[in-house]
Parts: sequence; C-alpha cells; structure tokens
Amino acid sequence: MRLLTHNMLQSNVRGTTNGYPLNIEVENAIIEESPVETELIKRLLPKIDYKVLKRAIQQISSHLPLPVLEELPERLSEDIDDETVLSLLHTVLMDVHVLEGHLVCPDSGRKFPIKQGIPNMILHEDEI
Repeated sequence: MRLLTHNMLQSNVRGTTNGYPLNIEVENAIIEESPVETELIKRLLPKIDYKVLKRAIQQISSHLPLPVLEELPERLSEDIDDETVLSLLHTVLMDVHVLEGHLVCPDSGRKFPIKQGIPNMILHEDEI
C-alpha cells in the first residue's frame, strides 16, 4: 500500500464519526524506487492531506528509514516548483510501500489488515 492510497482511505464502520485518518501499524515496509514524475505530483497535491501524510511518515519511520521527514517543509504552497521537495514527495507518496500490517480506525479501533501491499477495507456484516 502506498502512502498515496493511505491518504485517501477512511473507516466506514457503522457508528463511526471519525474514521479518518487511519493509523498505520507496520509489520513490513519497503522503498521501491521509481522514476520521479514531478508533474504528476503537482497534480496530486491538491488532493493530498499534507498533515496526514507527514503523520503517516512518522508512523512508519520506525520500520523504514525515512530521513525525508526533516527535509519536507512545514506547509506546502499551492504553486510549488521546488524540484527537491517534489522529488521527496514523490518518494513518500509513490515509492514507500507498506506490505504487511494494519490500518486502524481512530474512532472504533477496528483493524483493517494489509496483506501483500493490499489493504482489506471490507466490513463484517455487523459493521455495515
């Protein structure tokens, strides 16, 4: 699961009023480098909750060395053109993969498993 995906997911367990952002419990994560596409990152940024992204980086940093957290700005401007920052954002959004672990609802505590990089957000019958 990429951190881009994590930034979009929320818990829809019945009765949940605060199912976003999900916490990440990592068992296994990797960095799989890919070609940097700054234009793609620029188009994605308006859809990204930057505060949630930085928190996700902190949550997985104990399992995966991510020195980029200190290098990322406190806030992002809407018209960012800094190639270094865009490259760092590409790394955390596209290259970091949580392979095994759980996403945890902040409201209900429900754990959604991540297996082979795929988060299973399917609800049990009593949660619908």
